[in-house]
Amino acid sequence: MEFISILTALLLGLFSGLITGITPGIHVNLVTVLLLSFSSLLLQITSPLVLAAYIISLAITHTFLDTLPSIYLGAPDEGKALSVLPGHRLLHQGLGHQAIAYTLIGSFGSLLLSIILFPLFVVSMNLIAPVIEDWIGFLLIAIMAYMILKEKNKKLNSLAVFLLSGILGLLVLSGIPNLTQPLFPLLSGLFGCSILLLSLLQKAIIPPQATGSQLIISTKNMAKSVSAATGVGFLAAFLPGFGSSQAAIVATNVVGDLGDEGFLSLVGGINTANMLISIGTIYALDKARNGAIVAVSQLLEQVNLNEVLLFLAVALVAGGLSVVLTLNLSRIFSKYIAKVNYRRLVILIIGFITLLTFYFDGIIGLQILLTATALGLVASHLGVGKNHLMGCLIVPVILYFVI
Repeated sequence: MEFISILTALLLGLFSGLITGITPGIHVNLVTVLLLSFSSLLLQITSPLVLAAYIISLAITHTFLDTLPSIYLGAPDEGKALSVLPGHRLLHQGLGHQAIAYTLIGSFGSLLLSIILFPLFVVSMNLIAPVIEDWIGFLLIAIMAYMILKEKNKKLNSLAVFLLSGILGLLVLSGIPNLTQPLFPLLSGLFGCSILLLSLLQKAIIPPQATGSQLIISTKNMAKSVSAATGVGFLAAFLPGFGSSQAAIVATNVVGDLGDEGFLSLVGGINTANMLISIGTIYALDKARNGAIVAVSQLLEQVNLNEVLLFLAVALVAGGLSVVLTLNLSRIFSKYIAKVNYRRLVILIIGFITLLTFYFDGIIGLQILLTATALGLVASHLGVGKNHLMGCLIVPVILYFVI
């Protein structure tokens, strides 16, 4: 009976992850908060373990599916913000489906590698956390300084964009209280609406998508992206304030240029590895680093080894099913994205993001969206890489660790 309940929870989590993954602005944390709100009622008909299995399935599935709106619609969440530009570039080459496939290689590859290395990660957490935590702020400073200094003729522009986005991030994340979804207008403006507006100005047209084209990522770059994603996903899983976006910046500077294909695989893998390894933080450190694991910790008094093994099994099955689901949905997206009026689609997406922003945070949210979009356009006008806009998340983390 318990097996049937767990299986049902897994499938319901898969469906919920589908909804949160393909719908901009609907995050896993929102669903877990709703679940906890109704937990007293739900616990009358099922067990805390079943609800926890549902959350794990939901969270893992989301990390696979959320690449669809990032690449096809230009509406990213935190973990996939950096994937928008290379994904959009491939989309305009008729290779949107291939872009999705590259992220899935990273996600499922990192899921498998994280499960294999899970015992090592658990043992390492207590040893590494106290040492790295004291230095992570300085490490990020060094990495960002290197990234800015390697810009040939745009050092000052890159520094200005990085600092301006950092100030905006500080204002949004720390200076404005009671925001419901602070990251949504911030990231949608910097990486979504700004790119979509440029597409409108350039009168871009989405060509027919070649879903049958072969993938061109090399075995070497595939291995480098998956291993790097798993490694930095491990750091992001147990270091406070060090998220998937910061991990992506670190990883790209460690492994070097992987091309668009390898980069998409890298970004796809980090979120999944981060989520899976977060199961280890609640087991080894009794600490939760993201909303899904916080919800699990509130449902279960203690996470023991048997429960960890169950969660890993749920994650593996959910991940495998998510690959199939995402590929099939991507084929549907690819089929219709070239048939619709792209100009109208872009206007509808921007309008949808604007309405969601107003729904979540009212006029303040719209001001954040407008400011972030303007800064994203400035970065494009100056020819500065979009990665420098990640200052909106990196500067607050640096200050968290250094001050």
